[in-house]
Amino acid sequence: MSKPLVVSIPHNLGQAEATRRLQGGMAGVKSQFGDKVASIQETWSGNRMDFRVGAMGQNVSGHLEVMQDQVRVEVQLPWILAMVAEKAKTFIQKQGTLLLEKK
Repeated sequence: MSKPLVVSIPHNLGQAEATRRLQGGMAGVKSQFGDKVASIQETWSGNRMDFRVGAMGQNVSGHLEVMQDQVRVEVQLPWILAMVAEKAKTFIQKQGTLLLEKK
């Protein structure tokens, strides 16, 4: 198992508003990438979301934690996807920022 990919996404929304936007935005991510993703499971507990995504025959799991001024995402990538970790990091930062910016 490779080391986890960790991404921090800064924001100035406060914890409650950032959590609300991320919770509401996951449906959009599912519909936008549904053709590339076999399954997405998410479970919220307070300001933490645990997730599992099935894509390209691989399962990716992780969690995100919403803090007052940032969202910290930790993803366990299978070894085959760990080779593209930098692309994954850029993608996570971009999508997270888009979700947080939406009003």
